[in-house]
Amino acid sequence: MMNLVEMSWVHEHLNDPRVLLVECRFTLGSPEAGEKAYRQEHLPGAFYLDLEKDLSGKIQQHGGRHPLPDPEDLAKTLSAIGVDENIHVIAYDDQGGCMAARCWWLLTYLGHPKVSVMNGTFQLWKERGYPVTAEVPSPTPRSFKPHIIAEMAADQDEVKQKMNRQDTLLIDSRELNRYLGLEEPIDPVAGHIPGAVNFFWKDVLRPDGQWKSKEELKHHFSSLPKDKEMIVYCGSGVTATPNVLALKEAGFTRVKLYPGSWSDWISHKENPIATGPEKGNG
Repeated sequence: MMNLVEMSWVHEHLNDPRVLLVECRFTLGSPEAGEKAYRQEHLPGAFYLDLEKDLSGKIQQHGGRHPLPDPEDLAKTLSAIGVDENIHVIAYDDQGGCMAARCWWLLTYLGHPKVSVMNGTFQLWKERGYPVTAEVPSPTPRSFKPHIIAEMAADQDEVKQKMNRQDTLLIDSRELNRYLGLEEPIDPVAGHIPGAVNFFWKDVLRPDGQWKSKEELKHHFSSLPKDKEMIVYCGSGVTATPNVLALKEAGFTRVKLYPGSWSDWISHKENPIATGPEKGNG
């Protein structure tokens, strides 16, 4: 299954009953903006899934700012909009793919065999003259049965066990200054998990918001050893997912997401924190 599909392909399959579009537009700090924008215009036939209501669970003491949703709850949501194992889900957003990649990762984690991210933003879709509508589609409910692929995720205990191992590499997906601990606009503590290297997630994109090609991504990650396990994190487990997708596009096979990410890591007061550059990075 393709992790990324081109806009032209999506346009050609707008009326394909085996394809279901999911809009994931969401603005951090303005939680109503995404659905409001969807109500005004979206791709024909697209359903809306909200980052915080649908693609995240309830915030607790641990688990981070966007903990994983309960699998059964998400399965009910997916069933209600018409997803089962035969439906190819295409996710898109207007945030460079980070919200769509969160949806892609979650469905893959739940064992769905057919899920992709549209290559390019909603804005680029409109700029290319493709159709949009305000009409909210009527769903054809189906039955989505989750089959969790547990090895796709790592919790903080696993990260703590593996952070100093030679066969595992931690990848921090946040902006460089947040990684270095020079600034922290969201979480109460600045810095990074000791030993992590920094690959800002937006660097997997081209200036127009499309994803870099497989060859470009192979070059982007060329300093990383192919034989190591990669554990990818960010602030809350959302913007790390484009790096997970990009690493897979570049041919890396042992890639995990730390869903709780930095916001979960610092909720465990005993966990070590590093600032400044790591050797050979930053």
